[in-house]
Amino acid sequence: MSTDGAAAPARPGLARTIAVGAAAGLAGGVCIWAYEAVVWVGAEHLLPLGGIPANATGLVFGAQVQAGLGPLASVLGAAIHFSFAAVWGVLFALAWPFFRRRGVEATLVALFYAVLAWLVMHGAISIVSSHHPDYADPNVIIGGFMSHFFFTVPLALIVKRFGP
Repeated sequence: MSTDGAAAPARPGLARTIAVGAAAGLAGGVCIWAYEAVVWVGAEHLLPLGGIPANATGLVFGAQVQAGLGPLASVLGAAIHFSFAAVWGVLFALAWPFFRRRGVEATLVALFYAVLAWLVMHGAISIVSSHHPDYADPNVIIGGFMSHFFFTVPLALIVKRFGP
């Protein structure tokens, strides 16, 4: 309890850490979609530009559900994408002070965090759904890591600049 009768926060700056992490995750979520627009849509022609938001719906629930939802698949996919992006951002912001105290550069942490995020997310997709790319295909693995680098590097730089 503080002297004015209000409960003291569990950890000083925790609310700020969560806010910065969530904002950084959302910014990273935008950056990964920009990467997908340039590479997956523009260069590789894997899907139409409008298919990016609905992609998460298809990965989680399958192509039939995605098609059946019509435009709502994009809304649901965006909600899934940005919810997870915010959570990953908060987790990074909570872990960042550990690495900062040891003098590790944020972008280096981000590279390993990208691999961790890709493995966890795609492992979870493999568990909950059979509607996913062939995770044994080197192109899927390399493309997945590359897209997640475009997520975690901006996330890490924002947390480094504005976070705890």
